[in-house]
Amino acid sequence: MPGIVIVGAQWGDEGKGKATDLLGSRIDYVVKFNGGNNAGHTVVVGNEKYALHLLPSGILTPGVTPVIANGVVVDLEVLFHELEALTARGVDVSRLRVSANAHIITHYHRTIDKVTERFLGKRQIGTTGRGIGPAYADKINRVGIRVQDLFDENILRQKVEGALDVKNHMLVKIYNRRAIAVDEIVDDLLSYVERLRPMVADTALELHEALERDEIVLFEGGQATMLDVDHGTYPFVTSSNATSGGASTGSGVAPNRIDRVIGIVKAYTTRVGAGPFPTELFDESGDYLRATGFEFGTTTGRPRRVGWYDAPIARYAARINGVTDFVLTKLDVLDDLDTIPVCVAYEVDGVRVEEIPVSQSDFHHAKPIYEEFPGWKQDITGCRTFESLPKNAQDYVLALESMSGSRISVIGVGPGRDEVVVRHNLLP
Repeated sequence: MPGIVIVGAQWGDEGKGKATDLLGSRIDYVVKFNGGNNAGHTVVVGNEKYALHLLPSGILTPGVTPVIANGVVVDLEVLFHELEALTARGVDVSRLRVSANAHIITHYHRTIDKVTERFLGKRQIGTTGRGIGPAYADKINRVGIRVQDLFDENILRQKVEGALDVKNHMLVKIYNRRAIAVDEIVDDLLSYVERLRPMVADTALELHEALERDEIVLFEGGQATMLDVDHGTYPFVTSSNATSGGASTGSGVAPNRIDRVIGIVKAYTTRVGAGPFPTELFDESGDYLRATGFEFGTTTGRPRRVGWYDAPIARYAARINGVTDFVLTKLDVLDDLDTIPVCVAYEVDGVRVEEIPVSQSDFHHAKPIYEEFPGWKQDITGCRTFESLPKNAQDYVLALESMSGSRISVIGVGPGRDEVVVRHNLLP
């Protein structure tokens, strides 16, 4: 049976949690393979809304084993806060597995994230201040702390001492902050050990064995393609690989075990934080999309930047990720519009450009070239087949499909888990 990857095909917040939930009754494992608690999934189950930040959205589906894999950076305070909140609402969280090789976000990572971002002033990246970037930097610099280190106090103390030796000089001498005591960090991390111990596993081996048993493993990417550290709008990106290739390195599952890549796109575009955004709106249309789509960050509450659908970005995501199927979300947000512009290309220095410019400077100055489509002026939340959608809505979807590089297999027509139109089966 297949390994399936779900990735965001824009700048995040496309509705990946809903796509995961749609497949939930058919899958056995849901794996978070990158990122930390700097992004969130909002999943609606009946009348209940769940906002997840660090946990895989599959934790809400009975019988599914949720996995936090090695590519994730884990804030233990956030992890247990989320687990306790779900338990209080009657959700069984006992199946959660956490990779022994996942890296830990500590107090000093959060501190460094906040002070360095403020220090940048007008050059700020727009991070969430939750320590994700500094934790990944320590991982690359080989001074990170992994989950497995918490179970040997001597090793843990040595690693914290090594990490703080340089960081305290930076905090005190550059940022005029107090030094952080080794005992403060060690004691905090050790306080989680007994609660954490039952969850920790060799998750790469466990996932391999699951695939060998013909079970279905779903890999759930945090953030999105345009925030990938290698393939996104660098430096206005996250600190991990949010594209489908990250599913292998971030989980320890070989690339040839992945059979399908599902890209999630909104029927318009949003992003949070700084960086280029060619179709961004600053007018009443932008206010309408933000209010109607409730475009505020699941993790931060920040208003999202909003814009029209960008077909070159969708094509880019299809190519980078090897997208086999798109899930188009929030089509219902467009219900009341008379016309709907779609970016089909860019103008850069007076020249029409069909694809994303390789130069960040060119992309920053790119002007969208729009094609307009008539709206349908009709509530579509009750539609469950493609044929039941208004003709103009069908035409809009087919137009996006023709210019986005892969088929649109599922269409979200409302926030509920059952408010979807399925055109093609997402499972092979």
